[in-house]
Amino acid sequence: MAPSTEPVVIETAHEDMIHDAQLDYYGKRLATCSSDRTIKIFDVVDGEPQKQGEVLQGHTGPVWQIAWAHPKYGNILASCSYDGRVFVWKHQPAPPQQPSYGVPGGSTSHWTRIKEHNLHTASVNSVSWAPHELGPILACASSDGRLSVLTFKNDGTADADIFSAHPIGCNAVSWAPATVPGSLTAGATPSQPQYIRRFASAGCDNLVRIWAFNDTNGTWKEEAKLEGHTDWVRDVAWAPNIGLPRQYIATASQDRTVLIWTQDSPQAPWNKVALDPSGSTHTASSHNASKFPDVVWRVSWSLAGNILAVSCGDGKVSLWKENLKGFWECVSDMTS
Repeated sequence: MAPSTEPVVIETAHEDMIHDAQLDYYGKRLATCSSDRTIKIFDVVDGEPQKQGEVLQGHTGPVWQIAWAHPKYGNILASCSYDGRVFVWKHQPAPPQQPSYGVPGGSTSHWTRIKEHNLHTASVNSVSWAPHELGPILACASSDGRLSVLTFKNDGTADADIFSAHPIGCNAVSWAPATVPGSLTAGATPSQPQYIRRFASAGCDNLVRIWAFNDTNGTWKEEAKLEGHTDWVRDVAWAPNIGLPRQYIATASQDRTVLIWTQDSPQAPWNKVALDPSGSTHTASSHNASKFPDVVWRVSWSLAGNILAVSCGDGKVSLWKENLKGFWECVSDMTS
């Protein structure tokens, strides 16, 4: 029997607007967050929730975004909020209870807050875990204009690097693949690092900035500045990559456009094209492509990095793919 393509409606019982929904690595748990200041977690089987979700409370403002860590580090979830704080939660299995009067003992599990990050002075708008090869590292973007990077240690503590990035506010962060670009085709050299630490940030200054970690002095340095949007950049997504030379970054903006940035080699410049929702077949430069009907809020890549999902303020989600001629085409769209 072919799987159904009909959307599954999930009743979350949130009392206000839902801002984010994320499936874990295996697609077995769904986490949602809301302006009602809560996070809810549902077990999912065959695409449907199995029971009333567990509720995580503690934030004192709307919760904007959530992010699952890789399962090699356990069942861990990060959340960020208007209250200026980032929480890291861990699912803790409880030990089995002893049988009583012949009745078998049960066991219950629960979510525990294991870290509170409170170095930001304004709303924290985005959180993103680094590729698992780099270790348990979390990047955070805040309206105070700063980015922070938490590096967790084996003893449960974390080092925090915090630095200025976008003067009037940061909206989103997205990590680059850990694999060195081109390593799959060129092969590793003895002097070349095995992995690299880079991520992109999106700001209210209409810019996207790329940050790279300097191993020599242990600081984050701006590697590139991508200019092309004419209003706030709401989201940024770096495409997964297994070591091919070309890199892809997608950005979504208040200016109702989505730009695809490509870099053919680590030393090459970043080039941009705009998605064209009109369906035109001309070369979609940022100047002649038509705009989306409303603000574009989110962009997200498939696991293979070849399909891009775009979420627009008109309630539609569209899927885009690059054809053999290098043009980006809308291959599907869904209306909420």
